[in-house]
Amino acid sequence: MTHCGERSEPTVRRSWYDPVTLAREILRGSPQAVARLISIVENRPTEAITVLRELHPHTGRAYVVGVTGPPGAGKSTLIAGLIGEVRRSDRRVGVVAVDPTSPFTGGAILGDRIRMQDHSLDPGVFMRSMATHGHLGGLAPSTAGAVEVLDASGCDVVFVETVGTGQAEVDVVRLADTVVVVTMPHLGDSVQTLKAGVMEIGDLFVVNKADRGDADRTAMEIKTVLGLGVHQEGWLPPVLLATAVDGSGVTAVLVEIDRHRDHQTANGLLEQRRRDRRRDEILMIAESRLRNRMLEAGGAESLDALAASVVRGEMDPYTAAEALLHRARIR
Repeated sequence: MTHCGERSEPTVRRSWYDPVTLAREILRGSPQAVARLISIVENRPTEAITVLRELHPHTGRAYVVGVTGPPGAGKSTLIAGLIGEVRRSDRRVGVVAVDPTSPFTGGAILGDRIRMQDHSLDPGVFMRSMATHGHLGGLAPSTAGAVEVLDASGCDVVFVETVGTGQAEVDVVRLADTVVVVTMPHLGDSVQTLKAGVMEIGDLFVVNKADRGDADRTAMEIKTVLGLGVHQEGWLPPVLLATAVDGSGVTAVLVEIDRHRDHQTANGLLEQRRRDRRRDEILMIAESRLRNRMLEAGGAESLDALAASVVRGEMDPYTAAEALLHRARIR
């Protein structure tokens, strides 16, 4: 497994159960420490909080690029090409590829990482596959934590690939600085295939597998719909043609990603986007903790009893909710 910020000196084996030590190893660029913390974030998230707190002051440098779109559009192949382009400028890269959950093991199927294996030995690249665990929205619940770890470890660019349903993958807009929507010709009604939600979150669009023909018509359909929408101030999402399997058009995609970054930075939009993202993150953490407090205070049996009272007409759901909040001493 490769990583972003490896130092030349050998890594000293330590007990990485200690949060301060684990955080220090991650800041040194240890791939073992990065992999270990991401596993903790994914499987035992409450145990990761102390380390993430230690790392937070060292985050905010990585530029996060979300890549979404329908299955089979070539998202992984495009990312593999983009990794090569980014590495030419000696920038370090992290990749979080969200794969479908295996029905047998519950883990990621790992198809995305296999398609990026040309970069597996590059010490400036760290790749991690994560399973959705049934979570809708295209991302795994722990994706944001994994991105935070890669950011702290020294990655300059982090690519996040969604699982690939192409219809409801809008969570990525809450995580990424730039969202790339990938599609391809011969999907029937291309715009209908992408669906309105995905069309609205894209900062740039890539019609991949353009060598198959009919790509110009697909690009024109997308441009027509984009012309009717409301977009980020001063930015009309470009629509590009690419054939990622042979590298055609990949350089142009990275140029547009960098141009979008420059546009947001110059207009204060990147800071605003990240502030909105942190706002959503704070609310999500607070809601999760409030939910846990309510369930712990009343117990599942208490919640079931309240639900039964509502069903019998003895209590309305609003009064029941107030009762649950009161038991948890939440005003």
